[in-house]
Amino acid sequence: MKKDLQPTYYQATVTCNCGNTFVTGSTQESIHVEVCSKCHPFYTGQQKKSRVAGRIDKFNKKYGFTEEQ
Repeated sequence: MKKDLQPTYYQATVTCNCGNTFVTGSTQESIHVEVCSKCHPFYTGQQKKSRVAGRIDKFNKKYGFTEEQ
Protein backbone atom coordinates (compact mmCIF):
# COMPACT_ATOMS: atom_id res chain seq x y z
CA MET A 1 0.00 0.00 0.00
CA LYS A 2 1.23 3.50 -0.81
CA LYS A 3 2.38 5.68 2.04
CA ASP A 4 0.68 9.04 2.71
CA LEU A 5 -2.34 8.09 0.64
CA GLN A 6 -4.91 9.17 3.20
CA PRO A 7 -5.24 12.86 4.18
CA THR A 8 -4.39 14.00 7.69
CA TYR A 9 -7.37 13.90 10.03
CA TYR A 10 -7.72 16.75 12.56
CA GLN A 11 -9.92 17.62 15.52
CA ALA A 12 -11.36 20.66 13.73
CA THR A 13 -12.88 23.67 15.46
CA VAL A 14 -16.04 24.84 13.71
CA THR A 15 -16.83 28.55 14.17
CA CYS A 16 -20.19 30.06 13.22
CA ASN A 17 -20.89 33.71 12.40
CA CYS A 18 -23.07 33.89 15.53
CA GLY A 19 -20.02 33.10 17.68
CA ASN A 20 -20.85 29.48 18.50
CA THR A 21 -17.93 27.04 18.32
CA PHE A 22 -17.74 23.27 18.54
CA VAL A 23 -15.24 20.53 17.75
CA THR A 24 -15.61 17.84 15.09
CA GLY A 25 -13.39 15.65 12.96
CA SER A 26 -12.27 16.88 9.54
CA THR A 27 -9.38 17.02 7.10
CA GLN A 28 -9.19 20.78 7.75
CA GLU A 29 -7.92 22.26 11.01
CA SER A 30 -10.61 24.94 11.27
CA ILE A 31 -13.95 25.45 9.57
CA HIS A 32 -16.00 28.66 9.37
CA VAL A 33 -19.75 28.39 8.71
CA GLU A 34 -22.51 30.96 8.28
CA VAL A 35 -25.32 29.10 10.05
CA CYS A 36 -25.20 26.50 12.82
CA SER A 37 -27.79 24.63 14.90
CA LYS A 38 -27.78 27.43 17.52
CA CYS A 39 -28.81 30.16 15.06
CA HIS A 40 -30.63 28.30 12.23
CA PRO A 41 -34.34 29.24 12.16
CA PHE A 42 -35.48 25.61 11.86
CA TYR A 43 -33.74 24.56 15.08
CA THR A 44 -34.53 27.73 17.06
CA GLY A 45 -38.27 27.61 16.30
CA GLN A 46 -38.31 31.00 14.57
CA GLN A 47 -39.03 29.57 11.12
CA LYS A 48 -42.24 30.77 9.53
CA LYS A 49 -44.63 27.90 9.03
CA SER A 50 -46.28 27.75 5.65
CA ARG A 51 -50.01 27.92 5.63
CA VAL A 52 -50.90 24.66 3.95
CA ALA A 53 -54.59 25.07 4.62
CA GLY A 54 -54.59 28.38 2.74
CA ARG A 55 -52.95 26.74 -0.26
CA ILE A 56 -55.52 23.95 -0.29
CA ASP A 57 -58.37 26.45 -0.11
CA LYS A 58 -56.84 28.46 -2.95
CA PHE A 59 -56.56 25.30 -5.10
CA ASN A 60 -60.13 24.26 -4.37
CA LYS A 61 -61.43 27.75 -5.18
CA LYS A 62 -59.40 27.91 -8.40
CA TYR A 63 -60.77 24.61 -9.73
CA GLY A 64 -64.29 24.98 -8.33
CA PHE A 65 -64.17 22.16 -5.80
CA THR A 66 -66.51 22.39 -2.86
CA GLU A 67 -66.88 20.27 0.28
CA GLU A 68 -70.25 18.98 -0.99
CA GLN A 69 -68.73 16.99 -3.87
